[in-house]
Amino acid sequence: MLLFISLYPIRWWEDLGLAKELKFARNQPLKWYMWPLAVLPHPSLSEQRVELTKPISLIYIIDDIFDVHGTLDELNLFTEAVNRWEYEAVEPLPDYMKTCFNALNGITNEISSKVYKDYGWNPIDSLRKSCIQWAILCNAFLVEARWFRMGHVPKTDEYLKNGIISSGVHVVLVHIFFLLGHGLTKRNVDIVDDFPGIISSAATILRLLDDLGSTKDKNQEGHDGSYLDCYMKENPGTSIENARCHVMHSISETWKLLNRQCLPPNPFSSCFTKACLNVARMVPLMYSYDGNQCLPNLEEHMKSLV
Repeated sequence: MLLFISLYPIRWWEDLGLAKELKFARNQPLKWYMWPLAVLPHPSLSEQRVELTKPISLIYIIDDIFDVHGTLDELNLFTEAVNRWEYEAVEPLPDYMKTCFNALNGITNEISSKVYKDYGWNPIDSLRKSCIQWAILCNAFLVEARWFRMGHVPKTDEYLKNGIISSGVHVVLVHIFFLLGHGLTKRNVDIVDDFPGIISSAATILRLLDDLGSTKDKNQEGHDGSYLDCYMKENPGTSIENARCHVMHSISETWKLLNRQCLPPNPFSSCFTKACLNVARMVPLMYSYDGNQCLPNLEEHMKSLV
């Protein structure tokens, strides 16, 4: 059964066809499936794990479009299309962006239909157009693209505020919230859409730990910023060792905050709360690159599962 579950995302990804049309982008469905396996480990959540792999894959692909392939003009058009989510906004896009947008639209509609069927709640606005979802993620990606092309190194606070969003953690956790179907009330939906602390803390841990890495995925040759770069420019004369110590201290303090935010009482179910913790716990495994730009610990873990 475990082998079957592990291979399903690969079949889905191949059937989707993005790997063939977007050859510049990463093609790692099994790696992406590791996130749901760790974040939603309960045996009863196999369907939710498979569904969650879909938006996670799109986060990686859209990230590659912004970091690796798209021109600034194209990225502006794509961001506008995601913000408007209208046919007229999609028409000016180059073909590869149309393909990506159509996949994004299809996955969003598919998951929304599943949530409505299972729980009687239609999350389409939260999953698609609200300020907490795909639109704000693309807005954050666009900010980073502009910074890079302008040669601009932002202040640390400005970088981290944007980087927390561009981590994609909020997209993942909001999908988890709806796929679990626990506590689906207007109040809780509004709280999730407003980027609560339990989500932003997990995102902060991912962003800072990712930026501590000295290398990136060997399949991602694009350009993005680093909190370390911003901190060292903002604090001239600071050594890389001191900068890294500062980041590690920030991560430690954020972990304390996340632990407090997960304690009752809070408006979320224990399953969702654990998912927020598990996202943060999974980060070291997913971003511990070696000198060959590989993830040996993750690769061993994947082999043990399949």
